[in-house]
Amino acid sequence: MEFNFLPQLPKSNLDDRTFKDLVEECLLRIPRYCPEWTNHNPSDPGITLIELFAWLTDQMLLRFNQVPRRNYVAFLELLGIRLKPPTPAQTEVTFYLTAALGEAYTIPAATEVATVRTETEEAIVFSTDRPLLIGCPRISHLLVEEPTEAEFLEEEATLRSPQVLRDRLIGNWIQHSSGRWEGNDLALFGDAPQPGNCFYLVLDADEPLDGNVIEILFQGKAATPTGINPNDPPRRWEAWNGEKWVPVLLHPREDRTRGFSFHELSEPGATSVQAAAVRLHLPLNFPATQFITYRGRWLRCTFTNPIRERGQTGYESSPRIVGFSVEAIGGTTSVSQSTRIEDELLGESDGTPGQVFRLQSGSILPRRPGEHVLVTLPSGLPEIWTEVSDFSESAPSDRHYTLDSLTGAIQFGPLIREPAQLKQQTQTRSRIQSHATSGSVLTDVGLPGMERQYGAVPPRGSVIRMAAYRTGGGQQGNVQKGAIRVLKTAIPYVLSSEQGGVFNHQPARGGADAESLDEAVIRVPQMLRTRNRAVTAEDFEILAVQAADGRIARSLCPSNDEQEPGVVRLLLVPQANLEQIERGEGLSPDAFELSHGLRQELETYLGDRKLLGVQLRLEQPEYVGVTVRTEVALEPEFMNPTAQEEIVRSLEISLYRFLNPITGGLDGRGWEFGRPVYPSDIITLFQRVRGVRYLGVVQLFERRLSDRWEPKLPVVPVIDPGKNGLICSWSDHQLRSGHAINLIQ
Repeated sequence: MEFNFLPQLPKSNLDDRTFKDLVEECLLRIPRYCPEWTNHNPSDPGITLIELFAWLTDQMLLRFNQVPRRNYVAFLELLGIRLKPPTPAQTEVTFYLTAALGEAYTIPAATEVATVRTETEEAIVFSTDRPLLIGCPRISHLLVEEPTEAEFLEEEATLRSPQVLRDRLIGNWIQHSSGRWEGNDLALFGDAPQPGNCFYLVLDADEPLDGNVIEILFQGKAATPTGINPNDPPRRWEAWNGEKWVPVLLHPREDRTRGFSFHELSEPGATSVQAAAVRLHLPLNFPATQFITYRGRWLRCTFTNPIRERGQTGYESSPRIVGFSVEAIGGTTSVSQSTRIEDELLGESDGTPGQVFRLQSGSILPRRPGEHVLVTLPSGLPEIWTEVSDFSESAPSDRHYTLDSLTGAIQFGPLIREPAQLKQQTQTRSRIQSHATSGSVLTDVGLPGMERQYGAVPPRGSVIRMAAYRTGGGQQGNVQKGAIRVLKTAIPYVLSSEQGGVFNHQPARGGADAESLDEAVIRVPQMLRTRNRAVTAEDFEILAVQAADGRIARSLCPSNDEQEPGVVRLLLVPQANLEQIERGEGLSPDAFELSHGLRQELETYLGDRKLLGVQLRLEQPEYVGVTVRTEVALEPEFMNPTAQEEIVRSLEISLYRFLNPITGGLDGRGWEFGRPVYPSDIITLFQRVRGVRYLGVVQLFERRLSDRWEPKLPVVPVIDPGKNGLICSWSDHQLRSGHAINLIQ
């Protein structure tokens, strides 16, 4: 067997004899060795035996001229290559409390949640990566930014910090001991609101609120005319995560104030002053920041530009409130597909070098602090041993061990005997026998140091335990939004599974199966080129993918022509759930967002391997959305409703697969960086689908984040994503971004 994907270099033929040559050679030798054998016809049994052995010899020669697959594997073992275990999928899970608590509450790490178990599918278990602290928020300031004459650009406002602030709580507003504020009616967006006007809520800096879910209860005069459509108010809630403003209102229905219109007054029994809450999901990184003279954790609500195309209207008069308060009702934390196993007994040491113990589970995830081997000596004293990748630098006294993450095999240090030891032992035994025969006494027959112990050996009788480890991973962990809904264990003050106590608002991503041998063979040439250091652009690209363990699909280190010296830009495309493509939904740019945790992990990994003085910037490529609208005529035999629906759906799925950063492009390995989209690409794609007779006009609509994903028909029928941009396509009913394929009857 050969790896056909490796370079096929010219090889010398050690023995070029064929089956025919072997048979002819045997026939020529018959008269010399067996002259009485005169019947050489193919029907003769002797000729049949000659052909049989010639065939066996031919197979041996064929094997002789090749390097067996086993030799490749042995070479990988010499290099210390281990197959990578499955990679766990990761996402964020929100825990909702039964009620707001009067003090901080912590949900411990390794809390297990899972998907719903069905008749055909087992539950997929996830565990929290770190403790979740749910605090007690308090609002210290309500600040209003003075309006400016500059045009409001939402894409620039994402990074803009407050400029001129005025505290509206000074004066007639008072704060009760519970933290609730009350006072005279207050205009939130100024007397003459304009797009870009905003107000800030500054939360107490002493209370940690990372990932908390809070509800801000506003009190205002109900049905005060503000001129907006309460079903689609032009406002945006954001939080400052230390770098930029990020959205914190997950769904419009979680704003029960209806854009501060308190629209529920029309319902029977409503009072003149009504209270309604806004539920906000704070970012996982929500630090205390100081702007001007105010320090705290910052929230803001901005009056955005109304989108006239969907019937959105702006504020004609500012909404007013007479009171507000805040409370925490839950929290969000990161989870990974894993099950934590603690204090597993492995066995008892017999005192010999190179002992191997095996964990009950395979697919061991990367170890965290507290996950190690614990050796309890016969005296009862416990020792913590350290995991190493190999024993090449382990001294005889070093308490080291290796752990195969794929099989769960734990090995302690081996005893290596030098090659000359056998000869030395033979000579020593010979000397002992000769002296015994002569009756003399031989002293000092000890061997010199011909053995070397790599790593310490647990003493005989020691009990070996694994303090803790995590197992899991695989593509099955890439579950959809809302799939994680089950609490594996009851947690005090958290709603039960039936009441929606746990929910994942984002799909899980990054899960990958264990590495195959073929994939390892492909990885080895890259490893030998980079040698675990980042110098060239290719080194950064390869190491970024390796460090992410399947969570990064593609990477690009663009040329540094237009950058300052010493700066390396690395564009990363995270792995995404490809099932959405097969469902005809595509993948939006949000699916390729680089998470904060993965960014920090890559920065640490690459930072240890780059040259001193090199500045590394991990970025995301600019994603350009493409919407295709065209008409298709089918062959006559497919002119029935069922076939038409199936072909149209097949065409839509092929578009989402083709116009995609991971599965798109001409080779199906992801859309090429910077490659434009032409109508001819769509025509070529559709011509491969069985049943398509001809196409009408192909229209390409461009969507960019700077245009708020609004469709734009380019002047030239070509969509250029830029030098390092990527093409993507997705279906969103609100944005109407899905492809439109009409049938020509």
